[in-house]
Amino acid sequence: MHWSMNTLPMPLYVELGVHSLSGLLWTVVLLFLWHCYRMGSDLPIPGHTHAGKLKSGSRRSMMSRGGSCAGTKCSARSKLSRSDQITPFISMESEEDEDQGQGYLTPVLSHALFPAQASAEAKKLYAALQEYAKRYSWVGMGRIHKGLREQVRLNDHSAIQKPHLFFLPDVPSVPFFPRDAHRHDIEVLEANYAVILAEFKTVYQRGIDPKSGWTCLGPKVWTLWWPIHDAVFSLYNAGVCVAGNCRSCPCTYRTLLSLRTFISSNSLGSAGFWLLGPGATLGSSYGPTNTRLRCHLGLQTPPSCELVVGGEPQCWSEGHCLLVDDSFLHTVSHKDAGPRVILSVDLWHPNVAAAERQALDFMFSPDL
Repeated sequence: MHWSMNTLPMPLYVELGVHSLSGLLWTVVLLFLWHCYRMGSDLPIPGHTHAGKLKSGSRRSMMSRGGSCAGTKCSARSKLSRSDQITPFISMESEEDEDQGQGYLTPVLSHALFPAQASAEAKKLYAALQEYAKRYSWVGMGRIHKGLREQVRLNDHSAIQKPHLFFLPDVPSVPFFPRDAHRHDIEVLEANYAVILAEFKTVYQRGIDPKSGWTCLGPKVWTLWWPIHDAVFSLYNAGVCVAGNCRSCPCTYRTLLSLRTFISSNSLGSAGFWLLGPGATLGSSYGPTNTRLRCHLGLQTPPSCELVVGGEPQCWSEGHCLLVDDSFLHTVSHKDAGPRVILSVDLWHPNVAAAERQALDFMFSPDL
């Protein structure tokens, strides 16, 4: 029996032709894009939890605002307030953080007002932080914002660590830090101990006088040959280079510039020679912030000279560094003969992130 080719069924793509196949592919692509769009539109609104995760109190308040909304299937999306629709945000906190209001992002992303009882200095810092965020970003600013809001409560209670200007929360800290926290900078300072000591002796022999660049902090203490002050010879003072003093100590100045974590751009950072006369005692005090560490390079250290930080005593050693968190309660006593001399350099705390350092440089800029 003879079969004709016309009686055989032809494949679909032969009947439709090339143009029809192309149209079919475009149809599949459009269906896929529409599916992706619907999947995206069904995601929960950022910043708001699903109805199943709402706490009972929150569910009741939402139902009362809805009025006629019946059952748990009522969409939370349709009951958003106008302000929430304008400024949605992504919540990264647990329910416990929301209850306590202590999460990093709560103060930054919420509409809570800054504490009215905050000091004028705290409000000034908050305004500076807002200006920084407008110019750059809020990214990484959660801890700083939280610290500004909590400074009021911190000042109201006594503690062994209580910086009087700014406290950055959740920064691990101890009174004395190990060398590994700033190994590079410590090794640089100790390697230049001899030349730093020589430059100190040069400026010391000129006399301790304001005209010579010294700042006297206490009364004169008379020794057998000459009077000794409690005084400081500043190379950097509150983030500002003291040009005349740096010219008198060029090697020390270049050493400071070679440090990786030296705070040289804001008012939290200083560096200079600190001299303490025999018999002197510095009373209990707190430093301004816990975002820095003070590095003390011993230049002349009598044996009966002691530093107590957070209840832990330590003694300086010539040619070696101590890393001190002076936001802890600290005292100094000098019961030996001769002056105690150290080079004090302010370094960033190792747990302060780069973005936070940049923001603090802006907030505590000497020009503000």
